[in-house]
Formats: sequence, C-alpha cells, structure tokens
Amino acid sequence: MACARVALTLSALLGLIAPQWPARAQDVPVEPALDAMPVPGRDDRVLVIAPHPDDESLCCAGILQRAASRGATIAIVWITAGDGFALDAMLVEHAPWPTQSVMRRLGELRLTEAAAAAGELGVARERQYFLDYPDRGVAALAGDYYQRSYRSESTGLSAVAYAGAFSPGASYTGSNLARDLGRVIDTFQPTLVLAAAPQDRHPDHSASGALARRLLAERGQLGRLRYWIVHATHWPQPRAYQPQLPLAPPAAASALHWQQLALSPQERAHKLAALRAHRSQLRVMETLLLSFVRANELFALPD
Repeated sequence: MACARVALTLSALLGLIAPQWPARAQDVPVEPALDAMPVPGRDDRVLVIAPHPDDESLCCAGILQRAASRGATIAIVWITAGDGFALDAMLVEHAPWPTQSVMRRLGELRLTEAAAAAGELGVARERQYFLDYPDRGVAALAGDYYQRSYRSESTGLSAVAYAGAFSPGASYTGSNLARDLGRVIDTFQPTLVLAAAPQDRHPDHSASGALARRLLAERGQLGRLRYWIVHATHWPQPRAYQPQLPLAPPAAASALHWQQLALSPQERAHKLAALRAHRSQLRVMETLLLSFVRANELFALPD
C-alpha cells in the first residue's frame, strides 16, 4: 500500500513539475501589449494569499517590493505549510519512504523558509500569517470536508499543529479555514488582494483562490481582487532563468484581462533571493522556480 501511494504521488507530482525542453530562441513568445498594473501607494494595504510556501515569491515578489517602496503596507497569508510534497521530503530528508513525522518536519522547514523569503521582500513578521491547513487538501476542505474533519494522509494531522499558527488546534475543516482567512482579511483590511486564478492547475491554488473570491464578495470587496497563476501547461517558456525576458499570460487563461508590472533589475534580484530562501523547493524544481524571475509580473482582473 505504501509503495502504491508513493507511486501515485510521484505520478501526480510529475504532471505539475516535470521539466520541459527549453524553447528555441525563435519560439519564445513576444509579450503582447498589456495594461500596466496600478502600483499600490501609501494608503494601500496589499495581501498575498499563498497556498504554499514559495507561491508568494513566484507570483508577487516584485509587486510586494514596489508597494512597500511606495509606502504601502504589505502582508502574506499562507494557507498550508507545504507538508504534502512527498518527493521533496525524499530528497531533503533522504527518506525513500517518508513517514508522517518526516512530512511534519518538512512542513516546519518550509514554514521557516517562507518567513525568510518574506523578510527578504520586506514583509514584517507581524504581517506574516500562517494558517497551516493541509497541503493537497484545500479542495477537499471546500467540498466534502467543509463541516467534518479532514485527516492528512501525509502528516497524520487532523488539526493545525505547527508553532506560530494563526489558530492552533483548529480542526481541519473548510469552515475553519474560511473563518481564519476571513479573520485575516478583516484584521488586515487589504485594499488589494492577490490570489490564485481559477485556471491554475494545482487544486490547492484554484480552491484557495475561489475561497478568497467568495470571502471578498461577501464583504462587497470583489473589486480589490487580482489573480495570478503559477501552474499552467507548458508555461512559462522557456523553462530557464531568463530575467531579461517578459512573462506572457498562459494560454489557458488568455481570456482574462491581464495587467503587467515591469520589474527593475534590483526587484528581480530580490525576487531571486526570496526564491533561493526556499532551499527545499530548489532541490526538486529549481528550473521551474527560477523561470518566474522575469522582466515583469502578471495579474488579472476577476471576470
């Protein structure tokens, strides 16, 4: 049973992180004319909703820096601890068959890395919110486990257990997750919320973005939402560290109204440093992560 579970996990992971052949120079798409993303200023409060540690840097490292430089207040909330990534645990912990305790250690490590990355981007410690719900379980919490408790197969946990969590001891239910994310929104009072688009292929991403949309709509604040994408088929291209190249919208989400923020060389350098703080992730998918250090970042208006 353990062998079968690991095999299925590896198969699923490969669908998200499998390397692709780099595009030839003539195949690199030319960035179409996009509207400029308005830059938050002194009166703004920017909240990034990151499903996992590293998403905050992939999607939004540049805009967080730019907003802070203009006097805006910035914050990040992580939905999970990233403790369901079995391939990561195999490499980092040198454990061919990761146990639940090994996966919990991975979660602790990834939370530490997230705090370091956030510090690199100028996010104050008191504005780093760790919800610590189950990695690879967010979609389940939105469905069958909205009211009943979910148990993580990876960690064996059925309640929030990591040190420094926003609601320690909270049962893994969708209603508790919605309550906690709603409390972060109500406490921080963001004027701009950056969350995953429905077209993002990772179920934790699309489910967390849907939750953010619902919570903001309930508060009459949907106009404050902007989407980002990390997981899309054959994107970004080329799969390589090419900071001088623009990032074009993924084909799967081309219908969205995209805006771009051009990044300075200094902003790109800090984005790279923030990603390098996620050392455990670089062990597994460095090429993919560094492909997001580009000349711009992309954000879309909700449809």
